[in-house]
Amino acid sequence: MSAARILVVEDDPEISEMIADTLQRRGHTIDVTHSGAEFAQQLKTEDYALVILDRLLPDAEGAELCRSLRQTGDDILVFMITAQDALEDKLEGLEAGADDYLTKPFAFAEMAMRVETLLRRADRTAGTQEEELCTGPLRLDRARKKVTVDGAPIALTATEFSLLAHLMQHTDRPVDRMELLNAVWGYDFDPETNVVEVYILYLRRKLSQATTDVTLRNVRGFGYLLETTDNVLEEQST
Repeated sequence: MSAARILVVEDDPEISEMIADTLQRRGHTIDVTHSGAEFAQQLKTEDYALVILDRLLPDAEGAELCRSLRQTGDDILVFMITAQDALEDKLEGLEAGADDYLTKPFAFAEMAMRVETLLRRADRTAGTQEEELCTGPLRLDRARKKVTVDGAPIALTATEFSLLAHLMQHTDRPVDRMELLNAVWGYDFDPETNVVEVYILYLRRKLSQATTDVTLRNVRGFGYLLETTDNVLEEQST
């Protein structure tokens, strides 16, 4: 994993300084802003690999900022931080398009580890030799970071994109939860987390809205299976 340019959006100067210091000592280039308006301006002037985004800013709500990014097709990695620790708040942040979510107070070493896990995952996706994957009408273009169904684009977060890519590499065979956790989130991600289940739900919802020709289903005891409807019908007829 190479050093990355990271934007920190946090209105608490003590926390933003600690985040910046921790990541700079690990070789990354850090810019710091303190509001939603500054965040929007920085994205226009600089190219970032990842943004660390506070959920509650003086002039904006972090989840809404993240959702707006995804609606415009921006797949920048978003690492959301917040003092809101309820499960519903975490799920809302992830559903808005955040790639990871950490509640305050947190250990800055853990924050750095999770940020670098996201960056490594992006490097692995970019370095995969097979640039285009196809499952029925579903097309995934790694180079352009684009997913389409019959030519129509589907808006996915960076995490959803990586998850779909791994499933498409193994179309028509079940992929178990631990394999997905290791391939998409990294070996150092908490194995007790339900993040796989949450993102499978998000991905299944988006796929079902885009096409009825590809399904993502649970295979009890084996994992998750991405397959074409034609295969499902063939199995049912035999």
